[in-house]
Amino acid sequence: MKIGYARVSTTEQHLDIQKRTLEEAGCEIIFKEKASGTKQDRPELKKLLDQLRRNDVLVVCKLDRLARSTRHLLEIVEILRNKKAVFYSLGEPWADTTSHAGKMIMTVFAGISEFEGDLIRERTSAGRKEAMKRGVRFGRPKKLSPEQKKLVMRLIGEGISIQEIAKTFKVNRSTIYRL
Repeated sequence: MKIGYARVSTTEQHLDIQKRTLEEAGCEIIFKEKASGTKQDRPELKKLLDQLRRNDVLVVCKLDRLARSTRHLLEIVEILRNKKAVFYSLGEPWADTTSHAGKMIMTVFAGISEFEGDLIRERTSAGRKEAMKRGVRFGRPKKLSPEQKKLVMRLIGEGISIQEIAKTFKVNRSTIYRL
């Protein structure tokens, strides 16, 4: 079954042209959405992806109607591949996983995207290591300073209740128990 997806970014825009184009392309069902393409949480797109079955074809007028980044597009294509469904963009004939050439191009894109991700992770890791050498601490800030921790231990030794100590320092009781 050919299933269409039409999207516009704002409520002032209209879906009519996309809807008509998808109908002319033979789409039996068309999911319509008014949402920014940068939002990955789009209810109609999610419904469409959930309903896809083996041999279904997801059709869009243009790639930017489906995804705003290569990574997001490849994630969607991977979902389709797992469901044994395929993808076709009317505006970009090369984005066609129904053909061998289209599958190859999408595979190359996936490889480039993975390579890009590896480079980003490598740079991030190197930057993190350099920052740690300079004394930068990562993670959540500590709830209590070393002086406060000493005071907490002294108060526990004096028999003050954990609940009272936690209230005094405005922390959860579990923070005190961990000390």
